[in-house]
Amino acid sequence: MTGDRPEERPDERPAGRPPSAREVYRDLLPELMLADERLYCLDSDTGLFDRDAFAAVPGRYLNLGIAEHNLMGTAAGLAASGRMPFVTTMATFAATRALEFIKIDIAYNALPVRIVATHGGLAAGHLGPTHHALEDLGIMRMLPGFTVVVPGDARQAEEAVRQSLALPGPVYIRLGRAATPDLDGGRPGTAPFEIGRAQWLRPPGDVAIIACGPHPVLAALRAADLLDARGVRAAVLNLHTPHPLDVDAVLAAAAGTRGVVTVEEHWRPGGLGGAVAETLAEHAPVRVARVGMPAVFAERAGDQEHLLDRYGITADAAAAAALKLFSGTHGGGTDDPCLSRV
Repeated sequence: MTGDRPEERPDERPAGRPPSAREVYRDLLPELMLADERLYCLDSDTGLFDRDAFAAVPGRYLNLGIAEHNLMGTAAGLAASGRMPFVTTMATFAATRALEFIKIDIAYNALPVRIVATHGGLAAGHLGPTHHALEDLGIMRMLPGFTVVVPGDARQAEEAVRQSLALPGPVYIRLGRAATPDLDGGRPGTAPFEIGRAQWLRPPGDVAIIACGPHPVLAALRAADLLDARGVRAAVLNLHTPHPLDVDAVLAAAAGTRGVVTVEEHWRPGGLGGAVAETLAEHAPVRVARVGMPAVFAERAGDQEHLLDRYGITADAAAAAALKLFSGTHGGGTDDPCLSRV
């Protein structure tokens, strides 16, 4: 089975609970398709969409079932014919099961396919390692011509989908499963979301914390508060576009600091931390500590928050890593899922 079905229909969402990023995408896509005849929705039997929502755009919602290879091949054919398909599936199946078709059919031909991948990172923690997506950012950012976006909340997910319409070539948008808090809450002075341009959430300081994804960015913000209580000022950068990377923002965040901490819901090799380390190694070498999933498979199923805590993708871990950089100590820390609390 490719994906779990939503536990609740749209009209059953508890009063007061904000929509999740995937629910915002679900509701937005039919509206965009009505306004732009190029757009198609290709589904992999995720259970996310109600076919009736596409009644006004007949023939442009296609549920290809649990067949991700066919899903990507069909998307490539539509894109080569002047359409712009939005492909919906779970992140792990997009980035691994269908990778050859994405690489050869879509990336090689620079086709305008938008892959909207739900259940990114450990969002499907309850379904076990077969459904965890901890490699997708590393894979997708290495494919030539791909834009890779990890919105930090539901509002950013909507902006990512809307802004993707103007981008050339293929786009990978990684979404979670459950609702998460707004990152900026309308805080004055916070830059608007823009694909390809990092978002400053805390100004430059003694150390920098660079993160992507809802839970890692929230952890980075909490870590900055923990550090502030200890007299250490931490910049926080929401690097929501791992590719193409906002090099200028990364260099500005690192300038004059004791080091950079990256936080991501991804295996530590190859993802955001790898991209930041590569950039700094080339342009402005500085110590980098990477907080992410250690190089192991989760040994048991569990909800997302439990697994994030179990494997040290937390505010405490980010703050501890930053304190080590600030104090000039070396070693330990982020590889250890039982990283000691600050």
